[in-house]
Amino acid sequence: MKRNLILLWLAWFTLLYCFQWLVTTRLQLKQPDEAVVWSSGETMPHSNDGKIYLLDPFMNRQVAWDSEYYVGIAAGGYDDPEAGAVRNPATGLLVIKNYSFFPLYPYIMRALALPLNLFGLSVIGTATLAGAIVALLGTLAGMFALWDLTRDLFDEESAWRTVFYMLIFPSAFFFAQIFTEGLFVGLAFSSLALTKRKQWVWASLLGMLAAWTRAHGAAMVLPLLVGWAMSINWKSDIRSKLSWKWALQGLFALLPLGAYYVWRTSSLGDGWAQLQEFYFGRGLMTVEQSIASWNDAFFYARYMNQEGLIYFSIEVFATVIALIGSIWLIRRDPVVALFSLAVVLLSIFSGSAQSMARYMLIAPAMFIFLGYLGKNKVFDKAWTIASILLMGMSALLFSYDFWVG
Repeated sequence: MKRNLILLWLAWFTLLYCFQWLVTTRLQLKQPDEAVVWSSGETMPHSNDGKIYLLDPFMNRQVAWDSEYYVGIAAGGYDDPEAGAVRNPATGLLVIKNYSFFPLYPYIMRALALPLNLFGLSVIGTATLAGAIVALLGTLAGMFALWDLTRDLFDEESAWRTVFYMLIFPSAFFFAQIFTEGLFVGLAFSSLALTKRKQWVWASLLGMLAAWTRAHGAAMVLPLLVGWAMSINWKSDIRSKLSWKWALQGLFALLPLGAYYVWRTSSLGDGWAQLQEFYFGRGLMTVEQSIASWNDAFFYARYMNQEGLIYFSIEVFATVIALIGSIWLIRRDPVVALFSLAVVLLSIFSGSAQSMARYMLIAPAMFIFLGYLGKNKVFDKAWTIASILLMGMSALLFSYDFWVG
């Protein structure tokens, strides 16, 4: 099965990259894109002029939007002046935009770029290649971990189908672009799999790394603590089960939260918090702001244009599937379900109604639930067709720097 998973992974990203080249060679899209209220001003023919990290011709179809900052940090560091800066209205100080993004992914890109310099690419092209390799290897690790998480619930065919559904989800093309989703699922899903196997140290260390990859990584503390608490039988003689080793395992489970705290109290974390609040409009469980953002999104989608309707319909669909899947999985696998539910709730109430289809990619319960539904042969074929078509559309739009999350 390992061989088949690797072959599937190779075929998936090869075909995806070929598709991105094919459609951008064959088609031209009419600009601008009006998927959201602000996207028309950012998707004009010359909107990327001056953004050097989005203009290098090498693997240019795999970079857009946030990719600029990951490549920029890897190539020029957090204080790279090419990143641009915005002024904090509360302090009047300029904050470089690179500080909006977590360090692990671009730092691994920078380290990997050192041996890749042998290929003779530009600095930006080398960083881009490094980012693609990291994202793809992370996705492969996530596939193995999802298989491991699923095979205890389903038969082998259903576990295989679940992994396949992960690769063809409408927003799954992000796993192969210069974004953090690929690395994150490799770390988070592997941590969950190791938690289920009671390998606490490795599970906690991977969870810690996930917390330095994106904000959702701090939620890894939840499945680790739940798995740790479930490792003993609370109905039997508890005193005989408690030990210093068990207590130490519980401390290790706190590593993701500790790692997040260390980063958050650093200069990197301070810059991130400022930018999230005044520039991106996001925060931790900002319920009122989130409700207002969702109301605005529904109004825009319903009354303004069809592009917005399609964009937000996919956002809502992915969120609903992830939410239902998380609730459905709670009794069957509380460790995976609670992490997935945390991902859904933290995303919904982050202050903005955008990027949900991408955020839901890191909720494994969504794929497991779809894998369960796929036992029905009609659903399996219908979902496969629909999902691949939607992923193709989204990958096409991304390749032209249109907004898809």
